[in-house]
Amino acid sequence: MKLAVAGGTGTVGSHVVDVAHSRGHEVVVLSRSEGVDLVTGEGVDSALRDVSAVVDVTSIGTQSAEASIAFFSAVTRTLLASPVPHLVTLSIVGIDGSEYGYYQGKQAQERELAAAEGGFTLLRATQFHEFAPQIAGQFSFGPLTLAPTMRTQPIAAREVATRLVDLAEGSPQGRVADLAGPREENLAEMIRGYLRATGGRGPVLQLSLPGAGFVAMRSGSLLPLAGADLGTQTYAEWLATASYQRPSGTH
Repeated sequence: MKLAVAGGTGTVGSHVVDVAHSRGHEVVVLSRSEGVDLVTGEGVDSALRDVSAVVDVTSIGTQSAEASIAFFSAVTRTLLASPVPHLVTLSIVGIDGSEYGYYQGKQAQERELAAAEGGFTLLRATQFHEFAPQIAGQFSFGPLTLAPTMRTQPIAAREVATRLVDLAEGSPQGRVADLAGPREENLAEMIRGYLRATGGRGPVLQLSLPGAGFVAMRSGSLLPLAGADLGTQTYAEWLATASYQRPSGTH
């Protein structure tokens, strides 16, 4: 089977590529470096020749609602208009009604899918275990690391990738059951565990930060609802097995 991965060099995308290769699939990574622009559509049809399914795990580094909506809407329209019969898209648990800019982009992405005449599968997942190292890298100031108050049920990116490949191997299903980690975690404790595992030092201060994104993080609205499928690897187990590249600024 020939699969294409949009966002195939990212946190989950690299796992999608690896899982697909391990199953003997031919994989095409859609990227600008390969002459493919998912926003404008340039190079898409030729890159997707003979592809049976596309896994879309693209992302954009912005908190702007306008930029996020424009990006995710354009990418989704491009992929839906392609000749590929099955688009598998990754979204985020708990984004409904959120005013956080990035989540508004994901809401727009889901609206584009809902308006399509079939041909897609939508999987929502919770934050990845890698989220804690990312936050540690962004919120470290000298020896101090700030941890936004958050209730989360993180999942291993590898398990998300495996589910996405499973779905790509099948027929379009529309929205499927959400996917979450095996148990709820506290972000501050996750960061402390990460710093211990990587030899980091210094205090981790948990605090409530302003803004729609941080309100959602601490409200519990990003936790899975009843009926979600649960992964198996806990954050502690992931810490014990993961290979780390410490984010710049982490102590």
